[in-house]
Amino acid sequence: MPPVRKERADAARNREAVLAAADRLFAERGDCEVSMDDIAAAAGVGKGTLFRRFGDRVGLIQALVARRAEALRADIEAGSTPLAPGAPADERALALLAALLGFKLANRPLMLALENAGSGSPYLSETYGPWHAQLAGLLAEARGERDADFLAHALLAAVRSDLIEHLTATGTPPADIHSGLAALARSVLSPTP
Repeated sequence: MPPVRKERADAARNREAVLAAADRLFAERGDCEVSMDDIAAAAGVGKGTLFRRFGDRVGLIQALVARRAEALRADIEAGSTPLAPGAPADERALALLAALLGFKLANRPLMLALENAGSGSPYLSETYGPWHAQLAGLLAEARGERDADFLAHALLAAVRSDLIEHLTATGTPPADIHSGLAALARSVLSPTP
């Protein structure tokens, strides 16, 4: 295995400047109003630097989401109860959905951009697979293997960014979205005859 090359100091500074500028622009303007040119100008780097570092707009968005999702991922893997391993599967499933919804509400423009990027399918985003696998495993543990895969997809559809955007734009308070999601999840987690 070849040795891991240490990132040059100027490259690290440029990466941080780009991520900070992109983060700020997405928060201020939303998904559709931010171009690679805008990000490069705000970060004080050339457009080529963005493309060399992140590949394209989708790669940059994925890097931003991954950065923001680190704390969520740590909580899912080893966080505190009820999200942490060792808690009952049904409680963990509810906590996972609540955490995902909270994350998407806090990162609306960025998550909307990610889920609409590329093919336009949130199911093809880098983050969807691990969240689905985690939830499907918890559902299988809580209610049995039957339909766990499909039900995980169905529950994750309730936290799609386009739905969250629609609900918040039409005046649904975040607390009501959380309450509705919890009710839906509890009905799925209820034992079936």
